[in-house]
Amino acid sequence: MGITLFYRTPKGVTLTENGSVFFEFIKNGVESFLNGEHRLTSLNNLETGILRIGASTTITKYFLLPFIEEFHKTYPKIEISINNHLTSHLISDLKKGNLDFLIVNLPMKLDNSLQVRPCATLHDCFAGNLEYKNQIRKPLSLKDLVTNYPIIAQKEPSNTRTFLNSFMTSHELDFHPQFDVVSYSLVKDFAKIGMGISYLTKEFSKSELQNKELFPIPIEEKIPTRQLRLDNSKIYNNTTGSSKAN
Repeated sequence: MGITLFYRTPKGVTLTENGSVFFEFIKNGVESFLNGEHRLTSLNNLETGILRIGASTTITKYFLLPFIEEFHKTYPKIEISINNHLTSHLISDLKKGNLDFLIVNLPMKLDNSLQVRPCATLHDCFAGNLEYKNQIRKPLSLKDLVTNYPIIAQKEPSNTRTFLNSFMTSHELDFHPQFDVVSYSLVKDFAKIGMGISYLTKEFSKSELQNKELFPIPIEEKIPTRQLRLDNSKIYNNTTGSSKAN
């Protein structure tokens, strides 16, 4: 600095007048550095921070909730943010670094910038109330089902509806459900009151199937399974580092 900052004495050192002036300027900087170090340590130990998750309302309600509950009990100081939106919007937010990860189901257009990990297998089925169960005693062909019975399905562009449309196309069927419903819960509710036969995911309808409110309707064709996947961005992780809570 070109000036004397300390006086050396037999008992140690003391600040000169110039040293005292300089100390007032650097004190706040040193304190900020120490506070920053403490903050990073807290983040690394999951003592603070935010976990930002993207998922549909259906996946959040019927798949994520038990995991969120367990995580919150283990790390109660971590804030949890859930963004429910269309998959295309969630992917965009993920790439921008606004989300830590997504939980999505297939079909979904693959993206090389995403790191994908399967986390569950989903089994779809057609289901109706007791009245429809009593009417349909043996497996129907898919064509007979969609021709002779009202079908309840989620509206496009939900992934479940996209998958159902693809399944119908693979069997050369021109598919137009009698009831297009936005909410997955309403798809089940419509079926329970006898409005028609719904297209459901068994893992998301355990309560209704176990309580005999709805019954699987057998069909001759086998419905392929689907994957529930956890996606996070390679770009985001490699450049900024994702939360350890991820």
